[in-house]
Amino acid sequence: QLVESGGGLVQAGGSLRLSCAASGRTISRYNMGWFRQAPGKEREFAAAISRTDGNTYYADAVKGRFTISRDNAKNTVYLQMNSLTPEDTAVYYCAADPDYIGSISKRINYWGQGTQVTVSS
Repeated sequence: QLVESGGGLVQAGGSLRLSCAASGRTISRYNMGWFRQAPGKEREFAAAISRTDGNTYYADAVKGRFTISRDNAKNTVYLQMNSLTPEDTAVYYCAADPDYIGSISKRINYWGQGTQVTVSS
């Protein structure tokens, strides 16, 4: 089970840190990622981190503003979001897969329930 937390309402230019805590799974065995879905839009890739070498990957829309990290000891993945804009408003989902790492959501096996992030202008 993946449980996200840390979402909320923030003003444009502000920051939030999302957390994804895993239970029943050891995240060190999984590639971990964050996706987001805005109202009326498809779920889109935001960031991912490899289980093997810790390499990180970002969508162009968040590159330079968001940072994904993992703490295997705490079995938790984080998404630090800085310089937020109203376009970042979405439900953010934590994702895990033992094999796949990338932007194609249908290839990912495990999902959290999502946490709402709202950025006001």
